[in-house]
Amino acid sequence: MGWESNETMQPPYGPAPAPLAGPELPSFRYPLGETPTKQFDGGTAKEATVVQSPVSDKLAGVYMTLEAGAVRELHWHANAAEWAYMIDGRARVTTIDPENQAEVVDFWAGDVWYFPRGHGHSIQGLDGGCTFVLVFDNGYFSEFGTFSITDWLGHTPHEVLAKNFGLPVADFAKFPKKEVYIAKGPVPPPLPEDPTPGSLNAPALTHRYRLLAQAPEPFPGGEMRIASEIEFPISSTMTGALLTIAPGGMRELHWHPNAAEWQYWLEGTGRMTVFGSGGRARTDEFGPGDVGYVPQGYGHYIENKGKDDLELLVVLNNGTYQSVSITAWMAGTPDLLLATNFGVPEKVFEDMPGDAVIMPEGD
Repeated sequence: MGWESNETMQPPYGPAPAPLAGPELPSFRYPLGETPTKQFDGGTAKEATVVQSPVSDKLAGVYMTLEAGAVRELHWHANAAEWAYMIDGRARVTTIDPENQAEVVDFWAGDVWYFPRGHGHSIQGLDGGCTFVLVFDNGYFSEFGTFSITDWLGHTPHEVLAKNFGLPVADFAKFPKKEVYIAKGPVPPPLPEDPTPGSLNAPALTHRYRLLAQAPEPFPGGEMRIASEIEFPISSTMTGALLTIAPGGMRELHWHPNAAEWQYWLEGTGRMTVFGSGGRARTDEFGPGDVGYVPQGYGHYIENKGKDDLELLVVLNNGTYQSVSITAWMAGTPDLLLATNFGVPEKVFEDMPGDAVIMPEGD
């Protein structure tokens, strides 16, 4: 990926985003759903990297569809790990790890995959095709760090390929001469329920996690499902969550001390306010297809201002989930100290909640 890449980018990290140093905070919303879609034979894609959204220097994302039988070809990423959420449909995913252990798994809507940096993989749409969101733990993710198998073999002499695979040179005459990116073919047959005896060579840590199948953790005003390294052990550099906020509900004031936050808004409408110190705060309105971003350590909260449930993906660039609650912080601070800090009477704090309220009910 990365067809709109900028040659001035500096993988894997690049310079700090300049907009955050100004007297006012920039927008933390990127309207991915409104941007032109890149059409391929067998699928579509659109991306949100630091090129399109300069504030998003730590995480990038791609919205992709594949038709039934279409394959996002075998490839790997040298400059980012890949986390993904299946929005709709079904897909078959293959992987290979550094121990040369392979995994072939089918994914349904609500499933998550994670490929560590450098793990080879492919994605194929099954009956009805599929739609998914990819998130990378590097805002400077681009095509210059993505390596496709047809691109490599297409630029390797046939004599070398023959020697490597132990096949006649003529067998490679019709191999593609350039990157295929998406290939079209038949929908593969169902996977066997049980592997053939002696055939299993799967990695110890699976690349699939069934996020939607997880029992949600309810809070006043909504619920959350989370997949950190604890729930999904292979996901060592990223944490993902599916957050639902009821009408009038709010994800309370908080910050993440160890990670930046990338969001994809799936359903409903709302607004997010980000606090960036020095009297700077920014509020943006969001809807389906929008991408939100919060730099590491920046305070923020999310409100559902619509009439329907608000559903969004939240992805952090750390496998360990950490969140600091303003409510919990104040609850753990003596009232006298709070009264001194804010210059108001102690009684103001007597009825405040005694612990974190993740999503307090709105009026």
